[in-house]
Amino acid sequence: MATSRWTAAPARAASSRRRGLVLERAILDSALEQLSTVGWSGLTMEGVAAGAQTGKAAVYRRWPSKQDLVVDALQTGLPKPEDVPDCGSVREDLLQMCRQMRSAMTSRTGYALMAVIHECDTATAKRFQEVIVAGVIEPSVELIRQVMRRGIERGEVRSAATDEFVCDVIPAMMMYRSKVCASEWPDEEFIRLIDQVVMPMLRP
Repeated sequence: MATSRWTAAPARAASSRRRGLVLERAILDSALEQLSTVGWSGLTMEGVAAGAQTGKAAVYRRWPSKQDLVVDALQTGLPKPEDVPDCGSVREDLLQMCRQMRSAMTSRTGYALMAVIHECDTATAKRFQEVIVAGVIEPSVELIRQVMRRGIERGEVRSAATDEFVCDVIPAMMMYRSKVCASEWPDEEFIRLIDQVVMPMLRP
């Protein structure tokens, strides 16, 4: 089993004076750091406490379980989705959106989220389903719908382009290829996905 690099670091006595939101932020940051470096299996409450330079009791007072802590850490750490710039065409808009999604996936919180998705068993993963759907999937799909609506107005894509299955294709492919194929999504893969899969599906 992987061990956290934080577990060997003793909590500093001076840090115990921190209170409230400052301490909570430090604990949540430490949880994200552990998730992104040692994964779900390697994360421990003791390691999180050491990384936050506080005592284990301070962590357990706020989060009685590892799952509770990780849910809050992901909810507070997930980046807010950026609006997709209007590049003048659906193809270019989608490519830009894919690059933004890649940046989010390769951020510290993105790696933490992938650790949860990859390592948790089915029962544990259910705890995180709402976080993933509300924080990642729904915002991504809504951005795709915005791009499609602009394309419909310009006559570039068919009127049914905002269908939920159509809008699910890009996030589903990115998640599948990241998890199963270990793809890091270089730009050429985005181009192939948009040109060979998505755009033919959208033509009027």
